Amino acid sequence: MTASEASKPTNAEPWVIIVGAGPAGLMLALLLGQQGIPVQVVELADGPDKRPRATHYSAPANYELRRAGILDEVQSQGFLPNGVSWRKLDTTYLAGLDNTVPDDKDDSLVCLPLHKLACVILRALEQQPSVQISWGHKVLGVGQETDSKVAWVDVETATGTRRLQAPYVVGCDGANSQVRKSLFGSSFPGFTWNEQIVATNTYYDFDKYGYHDANFIIHPEHWYMAARISKDGMWRITYGELTGLTNEELIARQPMKFEKFLPGHEPPEAGAWKLDSISPYKVHQRLVEKMAVGHICLVADAAHLCNPFGGLGLTGGIVDAGNLADCLIGIYQGKADDSILDKYSEVRRQKYNDIINPVSSANIRRLFAQDPETALQDDAFLKMLHQGSADTSFAKKLQLEIKSVMHDFTQYYKTS
Repeated sequence: MTASEASKPTNAEPWVIIVGAGPAGLMLALLLGQQGIPVQVVELADGPDKRPRATHYSAPANYELRRAGILDEVQSQGFLPNGVSWRKLDTTYLAGLDNTVPDDKDDSLVCLPLHKLACVILRALEQQPSVQISWGHKVLGVGQETDSKVAWVDVETATGTRRLQAPYVVGCDGANSQVRKSLFGSSFPGFTWNEQIVATNTYYDFDKYGYHDANFIIHPEHWYMAARISKDGMWRITYGELTGLTNEELIARQPMKFEKFLPGHEPPEAGAWKLDSISPYKVHQRLVEKMAVGHICLVADAAHLCNPFGGLGLTGGIVDAGNLADCLIGIYQGKADDSILDKYSEVRRQKYNDIINPVSSANIRRLFAQDPETALQDDAFLKMLHQGSADTSFAKKLQLEIKSVMHDFTQYYKTS
């Protein structure tokens, strides 16, 4: 799909301007467009981002994908992993989750790389005449006039700069969000982990070592995650590294790291794996002060960040989009007033503080901050997983606890 094919003219003035054409922004546009709401999406790039990023969707995200009408295609293009396990470096299985336990497959973990999800959403958006996508638009700043209830976005395009206006503006423009910076400057409360992360897409035969489709390896030095991300055998291998190294130094160390931690009785030779891509990066735990300021809202990474171990950043971002869609639909249809946006900010921040931040922080610490030899005895979470292996009903309950990140904003609609 080309950028020109994804963009289409619309005669209606936008009622919502969405900054950012990543999956969260596109999901929000799709849910609003399906209600006939005029939407304009503005995006700096000339087409969808094809870089490999997040890959896994759990039950709360699946709910939003289902009501948008695209979950079947997501499941068809991707796959349902067979399970998740926690292991020692020598491949010893400690505990895990069986992805076949949920009675409804919509509650099961689904894997599809994020750039492929974006393409699925774009195809669905082609059927929404009220949604326009404007590629090649660099956002310079946003603002609002509270008295006239007008929000605006200044953009730079190939033909010059101009100001776009709508009653509402939503920032879905990622960790370096210009919308967030326009509202709060450099303030983004939280912290950056000392632990350095290196993410790779790699072909390697984990199957012969009995690995599940997703695996977390506990070790004080060589901790990592290995998750199958394609039907042809590509794996996302994300591992911890030394701090203070440059990207070039981290990339140069990759063969040595693989030789140290990839499974097998002997260190695998360099030819045993096929490296497709590699990307060192820092990870953060951050939450913006407010996710709605007047008629300007923030969604997903523009509002909050967490480390990738457990997929809570992706799940939380998609749930943000669905929740904000319900708020804006309520306002557009006269079933709610602007105060519902304050409730959106309050609830979504609470979900981050009470669930996403502590759980994702525990997920990464679990890999390097304990002795793998005693982890099964010392770690309360692993002990619960071990209990679930012998108690199917408990295992189901444990897996569905992730649904606590969801919230029904239609309960705040006005009653007739």
